[in-house]
Amino acid sequence: MVANKQKATKRKVPVSEEVEKPKANNGKHHAKVTDTADDESASDYYESDEENLFANIDNGNDEDSTDSEGEGGESDDEDVQEFESADSDFEDESGEDEKEEEEEDDEGDEDEEEDDSADDVNSDSSPEPDEEESDDELEFEEDLAEPELPQSIQKAVGGKPKKGVVAKLAEDEDEEDDEETRNLLEAAQKEDEKLGEIDAALGTAPVKTRGVGIFPPEAKSRFKGGKNQDEYAGGDTSDEEDIRNTVGNIPMHWYDEYKHIGYDWEGNRLIKPPKTDAIDDFLKKMEDPNFWRTVKDPQTGQNVILTDEDIGLIKRIMSGKNPDEQYSDYEPWIEWFTSEVEKMPIRNIPDHKRSFLPSKSEKQKIGRLVHALKMGWAKTRAETERLAALNKGPKFYMIWESDHGKEEMRRIHDHVVAPKRPLPGHAESYNPPPEYLFNERELAEWNSHEEEPWKRKLHYIPQKFNSLREVPYYDKYIRERFLRCLDLYLCPRGKRTRVTVGPEYLIPKLPSPKDLQPFPTLQNLIYKGHTDMIRSISIEPKGEYLVTGSDDQTVKIWEVSTARCIRTIPTGDVVRSVAWCPNSKISLIAVASGKRVMLINPQVGDSLLVKKTDDLLAEAPKSETVDNERITTAVQWVDFTDEERRSGVRIVINHFKEIKQVTWHGRGDYFATVMPEAANRSVLIHQLSKRRSQFPFSKSKGLIQCVLFHPVKPCLFVATQRHVRVYDLVKQELLKKLFPSCKWISSMAIHPKGDNLLVATYEKKMMWFDLDLSTRPYQQLKLHHSAIRNVAFHLRYPLFASASDDRSVIVSHGMVYNDLLQNPLIVPLRRLEHHERVNDFGAFDVVFHPTQPWLFSSGADNTVRLYT
Repeated sequence: MVANKQKATKRKVPVSEEVEKPKANNGKHHAKVTDTADDESASDYYESDEENLFANIDNGNDEDSTDSEGEGGESDDEDVQEFESADSDFEDESGEDEKEEEEEDDEGDEDEEEDDSADDVNSDSSPEPDEEESDDELEFEEDLAEPELPQSIQKAVGGKPKKGVVAKLAEDEDEEDDEETRNLLEAAQKEDEKLGEIDAALGTAPVKTRGVGIFPPEAKSRFKGGKNQDEYAGGDTSDEEDIRNTVGNIPMHWYDEYKHIGYDWEGNRLIKPPKTDAIDDFLKKMEDPNFWRTVKDPQTGQNVILTDEDIGLIKRIMSGKNPDEQYSDYEPWIEWFTSEVEKMPIRNIPDHKRSFLPSKSEKQKIGRLVHALKMGWAKTRAETERLAALNKGPKFYMIWESDHGKEEMRRIHDHVVAPKRPLPGHAESYNPPPEYLFNERELAEWNSHEEEPWKRKLHYIPQKFNSLREVPYYDKYIRERFLRCLDLYLCPRGKRTRVTVGPEYLIPKLPSPKDLQPFPTLQNLIYKGHTDMIRSISIEPKGEYLVTGSDDQTVKIWEVSTARCIRTIPTGDVVRSVAWCPNSKISLIAVASGKRVMLINPQVGDSLLVKKTDDLLAEAPKSETVDNERITTAVQWVDFTDEERRSGVRIVINHFKEIKQVTWHGRGDYFATVMPEAANRSVLIHQLSKRRSQFPFSKSKGLIQCVLFHPVKPCLFVATQRHVRVYDLVKQELLKKLFPSCKWISSMAIHPKGDNLLVATYEKKMMWFDLDLSTRPYQQLKLHHSAIRNVAFHLRYPLFASASDDRSVIVSHGMVYNDLLQNPLIVPLRRLEHHERVNDFGAFDVVFHPTQPWLFSSGADNTVRLYT
């Protein structure tokens, strides 16, 4: 094969007819005599092995003139002969003679490299640099333009120009009259006839070697400036072929008899790997760690070891995955093209009017089908299957006639079925057993539920008659009959589609109570000792002691942790309200008993604090101002008796009406009292340090129920029966009026931050007000079944509680956020029903522990209960 393919493609004529012209170099000529004796045996060569013609020409370089490893020395056919140049007498074992001749050539001319540039066309050596190649190509093309030699000389050379012949022809051109040249030409003409016979035997067409014929002309676009450009330099290799084996797409079994399997791009043989038996394969499998990843290349017959990337690619293809390792199967699907069939009208003319009118024939047909379904003539498949199933089973017949005949009722349009009453029991008999008759207690209970009849066990009173003849006429028969007719008359006949609204749409999504812990869930302690209902309770600021006021005209002080009663203080009248002073620097309790307010030192806790409180209240401060008659007639700061002093009373304030409530200001110097029956003098504010009282209001705005100090601002909340007013005590003006939309307010409690208010009513409702948001309730809570007596907030935890006459205490979660855009979170948590009901009274008061999530409640059952 030709090693330097690019120069070989410059030949425009067949190889057998080409000859290279002499070339001059710096005015000097070199000639080598070519031995033509070997050319006589050219006819004996096999056509299949003439690929050695180009490989065995001596090029005068240092390289071996043989072809690649397999073809130069050995051949599959024993009859194949090799061409050798006449001057070198080339043989496989005579490398020394060749080196001597090359040394003489180097000494004879220093510039022989330029002479050899034309001979490098068919050499096996690697190509020279690009600039030298381009010069050789230009000189080679100029030589082709010179006149051709006679055919006999060409054939005498054997169809391929050799070095010795080129040098000899160069001398003949300079010495035309030389005798040797004439003899050579005559000898060539004599041999011409012999060669003609050889050509006739072999054929006159140019001989093609196996796999390589006349090289086709290459595209001129690949050569720019005489240099070979890479076709795929731009990066596009989509049409690049596998060039490991250049034999092309042929049956590979043609090479079964040969030691090689084809030729590479340089024309070298691709030798087959040595064949091994099963034992060798087994030993190799045991010893070679890469045996499992070795495959055989069908193009070259060589064993190829696959890399980890190749194995990963094969595994992904075999498992049905995308070959690309970076490809993600779980990326969201992007619908580049819509899967919906879109209608693209050719013309957009509006539909005709008749297309909107229903067809009369279809209307009649549908009407007949609907009428047949109503009358029961036409039945659906499901109805037919149901009837067939009923007919298969046993048949039952009603003994008496019932109102279950739906088929008969089909004829009546939109029949409204009368409500079914439950079957009568023993209590409805005219002569019931004695245990079904009401006694006095049951009759009183039945009458007490006149406003709430749904709470009655029976909607009638059982009666006893000796005989059926004595049973009177039903007195409500005509009224109930009239109401039934009125229902039928006013019943809407148009069927309305029922709105499918589930409970999850009506009830807001609230967090689970488990996520809102801690809050009181269990009853821990019961404080027993009072003999009548406990209306009010209050707790010490540190949370160690509890004070209770009862209708048994006593005030008791309890130890919280042990439920032990420490002290009992008689007051002489019903105690309606007690309040422990929130200032922890003094130990003082305000008690509203009848028409008196008593400030009591409980004498518990720190003895120094108890002594300091006594010293502070021992002497009254001298006041220069004189109160007006309106105040002095309503309230007097009076002295107490020795017995009261021994029980702990330090100050007594007499009022002219009964006191319902007493409450402290946050600092502990001011406290307010409420007398609902005192009209425009219902509210009094007392100052402890100066021992003075004042009326904040000159006019009555209604029946005042309770008052409350703001925990931060100088504001006073005043609750009448239907409204809550907020006053500024500094500016002495009305700030805001709240509208709870109720008939009777019972109590109220303010959030520790002061921006939310909770109002309880006797109408079983609680109203949550956001004072920064509106004067209307932010939310209404209907959690109790009876009147709500009191509400309370926790000082630290987001909790509030309510006590009601239904003997239940409900603990709720009330989170207030600093963000004004976020609404408060209100979640009812736990209903605690441990109090007993006495005379329709249940739980009266609730109060939270100041530091722990504990709750105290007092009730009409003379007990206080602690929930933790």
